[in-house]
Amino acid sequence: MTKKALNQNAKYDQKFIDFIEPNFEFSNKSLDRFKSFETVDYNANEDKTMLLKNLKEKIDSIENCNLKNNAKKLVMGDGDITSPIMLVGEAPGELEDNSGKSFQGEVGSLLKKMLAAINIKIEKVYLTYSINFRPPEDRKPTTQEIKRYSIFLKEHISIINPKIVVLMGSTAMEAVTGLSNRISVERGKWNEIILKNKTIPLMITFNPSYLIRFPENKKYSWEDLKKIRKKIKDLNIKI
Repeated sequence: MTKKALNQNAKYDQKFIDFIEPNFEFSNKSLDRFKSFETVDYNANEDKTMLLKNLKEKIDSIENCNLKNNAKKLVMGDGDITSPIMLVGEAPGELEDNSGKSFQGEVGSLLKKMLAAINIKIEKVYLTYSINFRPPEDRKPTTQEIKRYSIFLKEHISIINPKIVVLMGSTAMEAVTGLSNRISVERGKWNEIILKNKTIPLMITFNPSYLIRFPENKKYSWEDLKKIRKKIKDLNIKI
């Protein structure tokens, strides 16, 4: 008697189908590489908590910043600082600005479901933003603002030292890679960033807040999630 082969993807698909269209498309993209300017090199034995505290103080001391002047709180990051997976959003919204916590409300609920679809608990990843203060009226940060805060973001990534970075939204994409193309053109590709001679796989995808406004694009985020899941398996990452 022969055993029937199990579809290992079925359990993941069903979870995501619960809140996303069932018709998915898949594609293979070429690998690109982005070399970052210099960031701080951190010894693995250093205390991440202290390094993050110092970085937060550095961000909070920024001067002549319209974003900081109009925001209530600095939103640094949440989750597991030892996680191999780091997710970078665009900027805090009203709920995040009021609470000082990342990915709150409906956006956080959707992100939690997206991660659960590939068997990852949101508490097991590290979450942050490319901009640490809420932009006035939730406007898109300017190119100058993105560049200014990208220095802090790249230092943030170096401290967390993840094995995979996921950039969610065009602001996060521009902050780390310098790309200013439409995110629909760049998403779904495996790229690499180099921070102080360390190469980190990077995936660009849609921000959950965008998917709430345009749910028809959730099927493309599911493509990206499956690629992330495969990369985690290929790299034998435990999470």
